[in-house]
Amino acid sequence: MDLSATPAAARPDDTLRRYASGRQYEIRRGDALAIVTELAAGLRLYSRGGTALTETYGDAEIPPGATGITLAPWANRVEDGVWYLNGKKLQLDITEVSRNNASHGLLRNSSYELVDEDEFSVTLEAAVFPQHGYPFLLRHRVRYELAEDQGLAVRQTLINDSQDPAPFVLGAHPYLRLGEVPSEDLTVSVDARTRLVADDRLIPRSTEPVGGEFDLRGGRLVGTMDLDSAYTDLAFDGGVARHTLRAPDGRTVSLWQDAGCGYVHVFVTTEFPGRAKAVAIEPMTGPANAFNSGEGLRWLAPGEQFSMTWGISASLTATAA
Repeated sequence: MDLSATPAAARPDDTLRRYASGRQYEIRRGDALAIVTELAAGLRLYSRGGTALTETYGDAEIPPGATGITLAPWANRVEDGVWYLNGKKLQLDITEVSRNNASHGLLRNSSYELVDEDEFSVTLEAAVFPQHGYPFLLRHRVRYELAEDQGLAVRQTLINDSQDPAPFVLGAHPYLRLGEVPSEDLTVSVDARTRLVADDRLIPRSTEPVGGEFDLRGGRLVGTMDLDSAYTDLAFDGGVARHTLRAPDGRTVSLWQDAGCGYVHVFVTTEFPGRAKAVAIEPMTGPANAFNSGEGLRWLAPGEQFSMTWGISASLTATAA
């Protein structure tokens, strides 16, 4: 493209793309700040009063460990990238080579366009184009909003522009933290009654009632955990389930999800850059390999849309010495 004949006002502003994660959209309300990226409509940072409540990354980096990205038209994994549509075998690209899976949908490396923004919110959208392994045309729209209480709410909407019903699982991949408190000193609580038992490729093979080290209902110290597991049968109160990280001084940060989002994946890793441990709490409408198991899988009729809502809240007043 020859830009020399293009009016300067119509040319792309290169100064907006000096980040590996594309354009950065900042929204503020009171002392709350959220930074949303063009890449994968990701949450690069959410903070309150200068206290980081999510993990973040540098300007020259893409999201490490998929931190903050949104996931469509599937979350987590599809085994071998293979699934069947009306008896026909379809093959998705393998994007998790070490486990031979198709991982985290089709928009992880995609640019989202700005749809709308105002003082307290921003909305981005990207298309899922028909391709080998997924022959449907969809739009994934993501709206971030800072509420009056300075909590963050995220609404992900999938729209089917195809002529046929399309299968999907929506999800997101935020990592929570509490400022400079080492994550290994935090206690994580997830009020879920059932765990999905996965193999060494993280493909669920069965379910079981939570128990032992996998029971997070009473809280477990992150420093004692090595976990990469999905949960369901969540405890919803007023249509919302909450999962919480608590600091020794009583401060908390929580991820909440609505009743249309019945699964959560908890991932405790020692591989997040610059952190001894990091904790991802991932809301999902279905588990890994739903395209094959059918568990949690939804189908979107032509012209229809579906939304899931999740968010992050915090209590930043210390209650213990």
